This record gives sequence, C-alpha cells and structure tokens, in this order.
Amino acid sequence: MLGIIGAMDVEVDAIKSRVKNKTVTRIAGVDFVCGFLQEVMVCVARCSPGKVNAAICAQAMIDNFDIDKIINIGVGCSLSEDVVVKNVVIATDVCEYDIDITALGEPLGFINGINVIKIKTDKELSERLCRTAINYGEKIHRGTVASGDTFIADSNLKNKLASEFDAICGEMEGGAIGHTCAANNIPFAVIRSISDGGDEKSAIDYPTFKKIAADISTAIIVEYIKSEQNQFALF
Repeated sequence: MLGIIGAMDVEVDAIKSRVKNKTVTRIAGVDFVCGFLQEVMVCVARCSPGKVNAAICAQAMIDNFDIDKIINIGVGCSLSEDVVVKNVVIATDVCEYDIDITALGEPLGFINGINVIKIKTDKELSERLCRTAINYGEKIHRGTVASGDTFIADSNLKNKLASEFDAICGEMEGGAIGHTCAANNIPFAVIRSISDGGDEKSAIDYPTFKKIAADISTAIIVEYIKSEQNQFALF
C-alpha cells in the first residue's frame, strides 16, 4: 500500500476525495483514509505542520497499515535563486536543520541513532516522480530539502540553510518523515511545490500561492498513481 502524507488539508483533500471504497481510521488524532485511487491501494493522511506531528503520523501509518512506501507531498519555500514559485522540488535527500548538538562535538544537523546528517530518498521512487512531473509539464529541481520547526521567512535563515546544507527547499515535515521511514526501512520520497521565497515576502506570497502550489503536487501524485496502475496492468 502506498502512503501519502501532507501537512495541511489543502495538500491532501483533493487526493482523499478521489479515494474509492474508503475507510477512515483515527489514530493519535490523525484520520487515515484508506482505499483505492485508480486501481492502487493508498492510505492518505494529514499530519498537521511540524516535525513531531509528521513523525507521529508516519509511525502510526507504518505500524497500523500495510505500507510499503511513503510519499510526502505539499508546499515549501525556495532556498535557491534557481528555484522559483510554482517550480517543483523532488528531494534527493532530506535533513533536519534544527538538530543542534554541536556543543557535544557533532556537526549541525547530525541525527543520532541513524548517524547521518542527510537521509537519502528512495532513488527509483523519486525518479519515477520526476518523470511524471516532467511529463505533466512541470519545471523540476533535484536537491536537498531542509526541515525544521520554523516557517522560513527570513533571508538570513534562508541563506544559512543554503550554505550549511546545500539545500534548495525548506519546509517543516519531510526530514521527520524521512527519519521515521529510515528507522523502519520504508522507501520514501518528498515532493514540494514552491509557494514562496523563504524571505521577508513569504508572509505575503505564501497565502497567495499555497493553493496553486498544493494543486500542482496533488496533480503530480494523481498522474504518478495512473502510471502505477498502467504498470500493474502489464502483469
């Protein structure tokens, strides 16, 4: 079963509405909507913004449903001049920029337990999402997505994340979902449609473009699932 997680209703409602023969299970305050999208079994959930919410949702999904891969969808901010509003970022890896145990001698962002700074996304799943997005006509970028419990609206923070982590997109959930998936050996991918520039204009741009950006990531997921269905039909 394919797990799909977004942080906000605007990121997942359109997908939930397409699920057929659905059941809804509430766990840890999260509604998990399971059923069929096209011919593909899916489980769709809104985790709410933030790393802890995202990790709780991902772990509950893995523990309670027959999940074999997870795609985290939604919107994010640009951390690169090359990435602009309505572009799509498909992560090569994710990091948690606000983990800071540098006082104990570890580098910024070092994740104890799995002992890395960056967690690689699943190569095959990510490449298939890339092909889907390109075929759908979207401008895509590959690179690091940086996650933390801060809505990025500050040029200094934006520049720091780009410099420290070579990140091209910032948001609040992907790193935690990747962390949870890595701990459980679940393949995962992170796709973000850009809603703002991560600077002092973000508070204005984000409300304006978040629905447009969310619709782009939703459309890519629907097209990806159609391609999954077509692949299954070959066997």
